[in-house]
Amino acid sequence: MARKKGKSVSFDAMVKFFIHQYEIPTKRDVEKLMSRLDRIENQLKTSGAVGARRASKKGATASDTVLETIKSLKQGAGFADIQAKTGYNEKKLRNIIFRLNKLGKIKRKSRGVYIAS
Repeated sequence: MARKKGKSVSFDAMVKFFIHQYEIPTKRDVEKLMSRLDRIENQLKTSGAVGARRASKKGATASDTVLETIKSLKQGAGFADIQAKTGYNEKKLRNIIFRLNKLGKIKRKSRGVYIAS
């Protein structure tokens, strides 16, 4: 018996089916997302929220406060000492120390002890 030949499916139709089936974003989806992000960035820039730093009561940033604390201790400041003097939580303090070390403003004397550069 001869088989009936059905209509062949085009490659484009198959690709479109898989993109839709597996929810793969298309170029148009990415462009829409980028335009939305640009719009949000512009709104944030005009409101002044981007790049604003919170300053402590003295007008210094948290990084400045930690740096001054480290500078005040000539033999090196331990993590616990810095935390006690500044009152910052552990996560915030670790991030500040990492950033200051990366910028070269402080050096690691030994494990958990830091000195000003």
